Amino acid sequence: MARALWKGSIAFGLVNIPVELHTAVRDSRPRFRMLHAEDKSPVRFERVCAREGKPVAWDELVKGYEYQKGRFVVLTKDDFKTAALEKSRTVDIRSFVKPDEIDDRFFESAYYLVPAKGGERAYALLREAIKETGLVGIATIVLREAQHLAALEVAGDAMVLTLMRYAEELVDVREYHFPPAKDIRKPELQMARTLVENLEDKWDPAQYTDEYRENLMKIIKAKLKGKEAHLVDHVEPRNADVVDLMERLRQSLQGTGGGKKKTARAQKTTARARKRSHAA
Repeated sequence: MARALWKGSIAFGLVNIPVELHTAVRDSRPRFRMLHAEDKSPVRFERVCAREGKPVAWDELVKGYEYQKGRFVVLTKDDFKTAALEKSRTVDIRSFVKPDEIDDRFFESAYYLVPAKGGERAYALLREAIKETGLVGIATIVLREAQHLAALEVAGDAMVLTLMRYAEELVDVREYHFPPAKDIRKPELQMARTLVENLEDKWDPAQYTDEYRENLMKIIKAKLKGKEAHLVDHVEPRNADVVDLMERLRQSLQGTGGGKKKTARAQKTTARARKRSHAA
């Protein structure tokens, strides 16, 4: 098992459950380094003073907050220590809420909480209690000098801790303009709904792959062999103009109809939508 990122305990009422934090996700995309095109040697990046144009050593650096364009207030190590919270080694559960009450935009990075030695029984007890109630624990945890909001959930036999964003980090939806539904015609909505129903399936993450990563790896392997990579062409969908929106939906329905059996209700809806579109 990989080395734990954090060791501490879950505070559940007056019960402390010793746990370890391990990553639950892994970046599988290939990593690249910047090279000098002429001799293919790796390039080092230097810290250069914008005013003097000279490299700056690490011990000459300080952190500054830009409060105006080009104007900074410098923060010392003592300032950061003053602001830092006590390095608590606890996942402090504050409350339990219903999962559907949490906006998906709050969720960020997921980690496994693995029971430490001696905490297996209490771990299993809390896990089963959360599983039976169907609730999500809302907790706080201090990681890397910062306090994070987190959600405690159950996935099979594991408890998963997902770091969350605070409310002030979400962009207010009112900053953007979204089209109203009043301009949508009923035949269009019926046909679009039929298309959605035809594409309905059970969630299976294994059927989705990172095509960009696969193409990159094919290119890399082909270059190592001195050959040209053969990639599958990706056809970009055209913009759905208002004029031919019904025709695009109809073509989309024909494309999904061959792979899945349409229900009688979906077929009737499609027929009605076509009649009304012709009438319109």
